[in-house]
Amino acid sequence: MRRLVAPLLALALLLPATAGAEEYDPRRAGHPLRIVAYCLHPVGVILDYLVFRPAWYIGGVEPIRTLVGREPNLYEDEPAPDPDPVTP
Repeated sequence: MRRLVAPLLALALLLPATAGAEEYDPRRAGHPLRIVAYCLHPVGVILDYLVFRPAWYIGGVEPIRTLVGREPNLYEDEPAPDPDPVTP
């Protein structure tokens, strides 16, 4: 177990150094629509989690699914297929 700690720690310390951030481009970042997008993105995420995801779930429950005309997912109730067995 101790043999793994040092390489994993070194890898964790080196990964941020190798990952590069985007270079700042004032022509793109200062565009008025980009500034509006920076302001509206959190609103969209909040709406997604508080309104749209619960509505999607409620619309998928059987009595309501029939009323709103949502088609059932064909693969919703099927279990995942078993992988091919490995023969020795």
